[in-house]
Amino acid sequence: MKTLRNAKVGETVTVVKLHGEGAVKRRIMDMGITKGTTVFVRKTAPLGDPIEVTVRGFELSLRKGDCEMIEIA
Repeated sequence: MKTLRNAKVGETVTVVKLHGEGAVKRRIMDMGITKGTTVFVRKTAPLGDPIEVTVRGFELSLRKGDCEMIEIA
C-alpha cells in the first residue's frame, strides 16, 4: 500500500482510499481530500513534517500521521 507520505516532491497522485476513523477522517475529507481526488506534492519541510500539497486549487499542509491515512495510486 502506497500512502501520501511515500509520495515524492513534484509527483501528482490520485487518492484511492482514506483510512482512519471518526474525527480525523472527517477532517481530511473536509479539506477536500476524497476518493478520486488528484493531489500534487509541492514540498516538504526540512525535517519532513509537514508536507505541503495542492488539492483542488488549494495549498494544504498535512502532518506525516495524516498522510499515512491517505492511500494513493
